Amino acid sequence: MRDDSSVSALVARARDGDQPAWNEIVERYAPLVWSICNRYRLSRQDIDDIGQTVWLLLVEQLGNIRQPAALPGWLATTTQRECLRVLRAASRYDRFGSPVDNQELPDQSAPVIEQEVIEAELRATLRTAFAGLPARCRQLLSMLLSDPPHSYAEISATVPIAIGSIGPQRARCLEKLRRSPALAALSDVAVEGGEGSGAQASETGGARRA
Repeated sequence: MRDDSSVSALVARARDGDQPAWNEIVERYAPLVWSICNRYRLSRQDIDDIGQTVWLLLVEQLGNIRQPAALPGWLATTTQRECLRVLRAASRYDRFGSPVDNQELPDQSAPVIEQEVIEAELRATLRTAFAGLPARCRQLLSMLLSDPPHSYAEISATVPIAIGSIGPQRARCLEKLRRSPALAALSDVAVEGGEGSGAQASETGGARRA
């Protein structure tokens, strides 16, 4: 897990009552909460309820997180705990009629949580890097990456750009994306080998309900 100064800055601003900072935290880490809930095969209603609970808990605990950069891990641990609470409260049974406490649940080990956090941070970093591209690049890459992708003829008419220039322009845009400061910072931390992750794991593992 990386010591992300941008996360620390967001937390500091949110603590001071900055609503845009809070909105950015929710937008950035809602996919993390969602992905953890999905591992437990919960209903959409349960997932929505858990998400609301997690964000309410964060409002209560934001001032007590000693290492702001550990926020993603705190969210992951808290979401996992809430998922298990919902499963047990519902007294769900597996196909053999065993209580959920004895049922085989998804892997809850620290490495799994760490991987969830890393993937969430990567998605957030990619969104930040993409947002920093020129508008023309964002439009071109969005059309190329849509599902299904737009035809070159549609892209040529919309961007607009000559059909023969789409490939070279895409390569230039992707190169700008790779060189973005956000992705460069992520690469630098990866090279460092996650130094300091032990302290942050201790922080995130200690998430507590108020």
